[in-house]
Amino acid sequence: MPAKIRLRRMGRKKKAHYRVVVADNDSPRDGRFIESIGYYKPLSNPARLVLNLERVDHWLSEGAQPSGTMKSLIAKARKGGDSLVALGEADPGEQQAKRAEALAARRAAEEQAAQKVAAAKAAEEPAEEEEAAEEPAEEPA
Repeated sequence: MPAKIRLRRMGRKKKAHYRVVVADNDSPRDGRFIESIGYYKPLSNPARLVLNLERVDHWLSEGAQPSGTMKSLIAKARKGGDSLVALGEADPGEQQAKRAEALAARRAAEEQAAQKVAAAKAAEEPAEEEEAAEEPAEEPA
């Protein structure tokens, strides 16, 4: 039974993510598989790769052949990732902290913009009052 380590496409149109599976050579891309050994999300930034290297080694020792893409992903996983591919699960606390920082920065920027607008309006109002005070009132004839 020749087997391959390959990607199984999941997700919807234009939003693909993949499961890393061990499947028979004869089975279709998204068809029956023997074992799921990880996943790959190329659209997240950076791309997220979770791979059980122990099971990969087991299947390679059994004679399974990785596809071309899987060869490069396995090599990146063994190196510990690179600038384009991050390994492991994204930490939910870390993601939440990043979102909170971004929200705080956006609110601070909005607050500063509102202060600038208020200062500009305040600077315009006294100038208008001074112009009105300088003009003499018309005398009745």
